[in-house]
Amino acid sequence: MEAFARLYTELDATTGTLEKVAALKRYFEQAAPADAAWGVYFLAGGRPRQVIATRQLRALACEAAGIEDWLFEESYQAVGDLAETIAHVLPPPRAETRVGLAEWVEQRLLPLRGMEPAEQTLRIRSYWDELDWAGRFLLAKLIGGGFRVGVSRLLVTRALAEFAGLDPKRVAQRMMGFTSMVAEGSARPDAERYLALLSHEDGVGEADAGQPYPFFLAHQVDLALEQFPARLGPATDWLVEWKYDGIRGQLVKRAGQVWLWSRGEELVTDRFPEVVALAEALPDGTVLDGEILVWKDDRPAPFALLQQRIGRKTLTKKVLAEAPVSFIAYDVLEWQGQDQRGLPQWQRRRLLESLRMPLSPVVQASDWPELAALREQSRARGVEGFMLKHREAGYGVGRTKAEGTWWKWKIDPMSVDAVLIYAQRGHGRRASLYTDYTFAVWNRAPADAAEARQVVEAIGRREPPEAGRLQLVPFAKAYSGLTDEEFRRIDAVIRRTTLEKFGPVRSLKPTLVFELGFEGINRSSRHKSGIAVRFPRMLRIRDDKPLHEADTLQSLEALLGV
Repeated sequence: MEAFARLYTELDATTGTLEKVAALKRYFEQAAPADAAWGVYFLAGGRPRQVIATRQLRALACEAAGIEDWLFEESYQAVGDLAETIAHVLPPPRAETRVGLAEWVEQRLLPLRGMEPAEQTLRIRSYWDELDWAGRFLLAKLIGGGFRVGVSRLLVTRALAEFAGLDPKRVAQRMMGFTSMVAEGSARPDAERYLALLSHEDGVGEADAGQPYPFFLAHQVDLALEQFPARLGPATDWLVEWKYDGIRGQLVKRAGQVWLWSRGEELVTDRFPEVVALAEALPDGTVLDGEILVWKDDRPAPFALLQQRIGRKTLTKKVLAEAPVSFIAYDVLEWQGQDQRGLPQWQRRRLLESLRMPLSPVVQASDWPELAALREQSRARGVEGFMLKHREAGYGVGRTKAEGTWWKWKIDPMSVDAVLIYAQRGHGRRASLYTDYTFAVWNRAPADAAEARQVVEAIGRREPPEAGRLQLVPFAKAYSGLTDEEFRRIDAVIRRTTLEKFGPVRSLKPTLVFELGFEGINRSSRHKSGIAVRFPRMLRIRDDKPLHEADTLQSLEALLGV
């Protein structure tokens, strides 16, 4: 536990790739295999479920520290992170432990779930007495459900490969499904599984029949159209397909069984019986890459409809009828039990077309301007733009150009100009800054600057909005898109214009307009605005735009039909 806590703190404190890989290798060099197995699980994206409610954990910390809740709240506001605040306020430990990570997780943390609150309290108090600051910080993250780590799965794979002296692709293949075992309850990370990741023997670690391959990821192409020929060559060198807005998936048919994996390595077979039915006709030894999406009225449906299926464990006839799911295949990774990833893209495409599966169609065009014109049809077709795949590209691992190249040529995001009205602190290295924002639009266009100013002044007086009158309606939250320098600038404005504090959230006197971009928009009965947007982010600060010129609910309504 002590070694992993130090690693966690070290990874959180650096942004350098080489430094992160070096820290990971140091951990693997000294960790016992059983501890390293759980370390890999957490580092590669495994997330423990919340064991204890945040409110209960906070109250327990106040009791242990002998402080009032208001003082804890002030400390939390200054620090910006619950686990870090708890680690700071607790008294020094009275004991010392050398218990490893595996024992901590299996014999201490996991048994906490389901215990009576009184027993949880006794155990957590005793655990705090054994841990230093870094250990307490990590413990709060693990039991509070807030565990996140500042390292990519690719870096974990790279560090393991360098430590073991293996090809990173081999390690990546063995790690597929490693983080899903706990969520499914099928197994736990252990020394045997960890050592299999590092084995130099063929076949070791390539576990069960349902294991998928690592996904190949595309790069975003950000070129002006006139730059395409010089940078990418002729359009005829590329296989061009529509980019669907669904869930990336891998369909595995082996030993008479079907497995469906999401890109997040979640086994989702039971959630999509229609896809399983499609795969029944495939011969054993077939693995396909593709997109899981709702296909309705002979076209892809909005992602919001697919979301209705994602979290459902019970699939009624009504749900299956209203949101019928399909699997659109666009690559063959395995055929007749043989790995096909080293074949060129055009050859894998030819093999794909011989299968009886719904396929992503290839878009035919003679040059880049013709493709650009076709790309303008994307929203009308319910897609996000194009995927460009070089005809000679192999199927790589992760986001790499070593084996070949895939590009995402997406259409520009939808955008509106919105007003900043709430803010709260960020996390990690941004914990001291207000970086998470809530934005609003006008319920109708203001008559002029004076009418908008009256609303802002009323907000400054803490007056509730009057029904039927001009007001700002919140509709989206965003925390990405600005530089560190811009975040610092906006943080200063937020501190000057704060009206009230609601826990970690500050309400603000409206002064700033931002251009927000987002990938999709749908109606939503769960939001006050009646609108939900997908993947909102800040495109720029609109210093040039006064508040009364910000967009309206009618602007969002108009985008629903785009």
